[in-house]
Amino acid sequence: MKATLKYLAGIAGPSGYGSKTTAEQATRDFSNSSNSQLTAIITGATSGIGAETARVLAKRGVRIVLPARDLKKAEIVKEFIQKETPMAQIILLEIDLSSFASIQRFCAEFLSLQLPLHILVNNAGKFSQKLEFSEDKIEMTFATNYLGHFLLTELLLEKMVETAEGTGIQGRIVNVTSVVHNWVKRDQFRFSQLLNPKKYYNGTRAYAQSKLANILHAKELSRQLKARNANVTINAVHPGIVKTGIIRDHKGFITDSLYFMASKLLKSTSQGAASTCYVALSPQTEGMSGKYFADCNESHCSVLANDEIEAHKLWKGTRALIHRRFLPHVN
Repeated sequence: MKATLKYLAGIAGPSGYGSKTTAEQATRDFSNSSNSQLTAIITGATSGIGAETARVLAKRGVRIVLPARDLKKAEIVKEFIQKETPMAQIILLEIDLSSFASIQRFCAEFLSLQLPLHILVNNAGKFSQKLEFSEDKIEMTFATNYLGHFLLTELLLEKMVETAEGTGIQGRIVNVTSVVHNWVKRDQFRFSQLLNPKKYYNGTRAYAQSKLANILHAKELSRQLKARNANVTINAVHPGIVKTGIIRDHKGFITDSLYFMASKLLKSTSQGAASTCYVALSPQTEGMSGKYFADCNESHCSVLANDEIEAHKLWKGTRALIHRRFLPHVN
């Protein structure tokens, strides 16, 4: 009850920020003391909190690489950002996060630009009420929300490590997750079933499972990065319940009246992007890795999300799947 009241009142936590903090407020103490411009890749930035994250980071002087399935939508976002920040550098590249081949093409194209990479925001999210499969024959929600971002991170990680070593600026990876990861029970989280649900499909459960996987990915990769003394961090962020397309998609399982009442408690897009921007840019999060954030403060995730054995098992199974079925030539 105390946490709920704190959320509704927007009371600040230890960071000085809370649920009412906007993305601009969360990054106001950021200053780039180096001579090199930061570069960030932000997925899912054609709308919602992804677009707001791109806008605020661009306003802070960060070069934005905006991967998008629909380049026309991406162009609209680019024009909107540059109207506010005329000097913003924004690069548009095509990607479909549900397709391993498309992710490979995007990474090859980005790496060919020979740009540094300081920040990777794995933000894109999909909620599917009906059972759908990707071109790789994997359940669509899991393919897009988790597997696609796992592969994207895998293919860009060495560039981030290299950039951090060359510039002395810590690299930051942000996995956007959700509090609904708490709904997943251990017996519902089996890798083979996540790839291809053979029993009754439930869109909400599939979404929650993918968000749990995002946290476990952050936990395991953080452990590996620390072990190799790489100057790159990775954290998971719950943006809050935000007025975005994901919420509209969820309307299929709640009544209009309940949706109306719940919408009064939802965060604005700018408030929803605050935690992502805070973790990506704030000097307060320097050196923090493998953590879970909500309302711009370190928070608690589920027992299952904190399970190191489960995290390693998922990472091992995912990497084996990718390298065996889709990337046999990658070491």
